[in-house]
Amino acid sequence: MSFIRPEVRAGFLRWREVLIGVALILAGLHLAVFGLGVQRWMGAGMAAIGTLLVWEGFRRARFPAPGGGAGMVDVDERQITYFGPLGGGAISINELVRVNVRTSELGPMAPDLYWDFIDAEGHNLTVPGDAEGVELIFDALSALEGVDYEAVTQAAGTTEDQFFTVWQKA
Repeated sequence: MSFIRPEVRAGFLRWREVLIGVALILAGLHLAVFGLGVQRWMGAGMAAIGTLLVWEGFRRARFPAPGGGAGMVDVDERQITYFGPLGGGAISINELVRVNVRTSELGPMAPDLYWDFIDAEGHNLTVPGDAEGVELIFDALSALEGVDYEAVTQAAGTTEDQFFTVWQKA
């Protein structure tokens, strides 16, 4: 029997990196202020690591929660593949010329984010932002130089029909 409601537990899990980071910052600052000798340096290091964890955790928590949506995403051998209920497709990361994120007025509380991958031949692969395995897209994008992750963060928080360019080939 659990004393925590499922939606509260899900919220804690989604924001766990931020919560752990805040705890590290507080413990580190306590050591840095009240510690002696090496403890002060350890406390400063803990606070710095906690700050980085809060930053990354906040960025991740603002993205739509993966899973539960239509279809499944797989990334293998520099290829993004989407298997959807009404179709799907695959696109090579090497052939990409543009990566966009589209949003609708349904968000951020409902699935409203879509990834659009366009290759050199004009083929387009659209992936829902809540598809199973969509978090693999972030790993795939790390192979591209100059990806604008801030655009994805802005898209995740918008409540309007908008279009964000995340990456474009030079």
